[in-house]
Amino acid sequence: MDAEELKNRLGKNIAAYRKQENWTQADLAERLNYSDKAVSKWERGESVPDVMTLVQLADLFGIQTDELLSDPDALPEETGKVEQAMSRVVEKTLKRKADKGIILMLSALLVWFVALLVYVVLSSLGFEVSAVAFVYAIPVTGIVLLSLRSAWRDFRWNRALISVIMWGGILSVYTTFLVFVNVSLWRLFLLGIPGQLAIFLWFRMFRKREKSDG
Repeated sequence: MDAEELKNRLGKNIAAYRKQENWTQADLAERLNYSDKAVSKWERGESVPDVMTLVQLADLFGIQTDELLSDPDALPEETGKVEQAMSRVVEKTLKRKADKGIILMLSALLVWFVALLVYVVLSSLGFEVSAVAFVYAIPVTGIVLLSLRSAWRDFRWNRALISVIMWGGILSVYTTFLVFVNVSLWRLFLLGIPGQLAIFLWFRMFRKREKSDG
């Protein structure tokens, strides 16, 4: 089976499963953070989604990934080499995805372990303000996770992570002044309102951008 036949088969399957869910192309695009133009190209066989998006599609439709690549009229033993190769690629991608999830959890855990260590050491030395270490851990965790995801070119949680960094940073500054200077700068939190709005509008502007036709 050549590439064009695979594209057409994949496009027909995406369209069929989408219609089973009573979704429009725009509905599906919204769930994948793609444009409806990209979904339309997939269904017409003009382009194909990348492997990670195939995994997302299968999850949304509640099917196995290889079902997106299979011919509904073919017998099981007629599965082509291309579909088998794609299935192996998807399996490896899922494993890498799981590995990355573990790395993210371990990284976040490391940040909070350091915060706990600082707390234990300072509290043992009689510093009553040692609990501030946990407040600082909030924006640091966001920065670590954002850096890792950006390095992997996975931007799906960027908006949430940037929001965590912003609010965590404001909370850290507020706590620092409150604990060490005994000054309550509660008005700092007002800065978070336009900041959060700016974050929302920035990602809203690019949410519908079309990713590579891949």
